[in-house]
Amino acid sequence: MKNFGHQKPVSTKPITAGWQWKPFIVCQLLAVLVLCSWLWSPTRTLWDLADDQLFLLLNQPLANHGWWAWIWAIGSLRPMDILVGVVMLAFLMRGNFIFPTRQVQRALFMFISVLFLLLIMRTLFSEILKLLDWQRASPSLIFEDAVRLSELFPDWQYWQPKDSSSTSFPGDHASVMLLWALFLSFFARGWPLVMIWLFATVGMLPRLVAGAHWGSDDFVGGLFLVLIAIAWGCYTPYAHRCSEVMMRIMAPLFRFAARIPPLHRLSLLKKPSAELPTR
Repeated sequence: MKNFGHQKPVSTKPITAGWQWKPFIVCQLLAVLVLCSWLWSPTRTLWDLADDQLFLLLNQPLANHGWWAWIWAIGSLRPMDILVGVVMLAFLMRGNFIFPTRQVQRALFMFISVLFLLLIMRTLFSEILKLLDWQRASPSLIFEDAVRLSELFPDWQYWQPKDSSSTSFPGDHASVMLLWALFLSFFARGWPLVMIWLFATVGMLPRLVAGAHWGSDDFVGGLFLVLIAIAWGCYTPYAHRCSEVMMRIMAPLFRFAARIPPLHRLSLLKKPSAELPTR
């Protein structure tokens, strides 16, 4: 019981320093299958049914207002995205939690490089969506009886509660959460892994509850982009080489910061080891 909830950070071989063809192909095939299941009429009917049921299940309880609506209204505010981002970085940057201390710097830069790849693909995918007319409005704009948090809390408009979108596919917020969770899943085990997926799930819920996104915006559109980003980022030399470049660029700044108390205690500023481990 002494070590309950604490796991020794994983330390084996590097995630990749070259091409890993089998997982590279598998990830892209899975991405295509997920997207095709949304485009093919028979399975699209199932997705639409699941979307409707999930929205009603999550959104209708807000009609009672009270503390339940307050919780999700706070969760849907734009400033909460900053807090979520801080927690995500904390998982990456805390030494000897998921990564050994001297591999935190490499892990962070590898994640940033894959995230950058995701953002590029999201931009390109948006243009394809416009061209093929696959875009759609969020459920809060479709269902007449949808509970809108912006209407329940009109005084909160300054903080921009996210409860609607005219272009909801794919789920941008969810794609980042899923990428973060999948990336860390390469390295985490035990309770840290459970905590990662629990946080990712809770992080995606506010926009689903508020009706800013359909479930398939996240689990089709978001997952499609994430699987492609994982394939090209983690199973090719891309992330490994990008992290090397970023580490060299940032090395002088980190060496300077490491001499400043109490910054010198940060795992991010420790001299990095040669490899980033995986399970």
